[in-house]
Amino acid sequence: MERTKVGEKRKAVFLDRDGVLNVERGDYTWRTQDFDVCPGVPEALVLLKQHHYLLIVVTNQAGITKGLYTKADVMACHAKLQDACGQLIDDLYMAPGHPSVSESLLRKPDSLMLERAIAKYNLDPAACWLVGDQPRDVKAAGKCGVPAVLVGPHPSGTHPFQKKDLLEAAQWIVSQAEV
Repeated sequence: MERTKVGEKRKAVFLDRDGVLNVERGDYTWRTQDFDVCPGVPEALVLLKQHHYLLIVVTNQAGITKGLYTKADVMACHAKLQDACGQLIDDLYMAPGHPSVSESLLRKPDSLMLERAIAKYNLDPAACWLVGDQPRDVKAAGKCGVPAVLVGPHPSGTHPFQKKDLLEAAQWIVSQAEV
């Protein structure tokens, strides 16, 4: 991890998991054999790291609370992701709750996962980005002043910053920092 001066604010890209980092299956993805890294993800993460962004996964994992799988299953998928991407991800935050079982401010569209990372890593929210594939991801980012990029097949005009996938989003984020 890159060293910063004491008190210096840092920047990060918050990454939703399903549909951004791994292929969205339309159902819970918790078995490693079903966990497929999206095309372009390793290249996107390398590009963001080259531009000194911390990489932080923020993922809702309601299947844990629903008893469909365990935190260990999520961590096994995360290890597979890390192996495929050269161990570039700096941290993982997960929200295991679901409103049908228990309320939680961790769960997107709430922002507690992001807020915790902002505090832990001394991040400047305005210098960070969130890349997500659902409106709830964008809402969570907005609650703590983090700009967001919406990826995936959404109607034009759904969000001011829309890109096809993480690689296109990463290229765009880097270009914005150079302006």
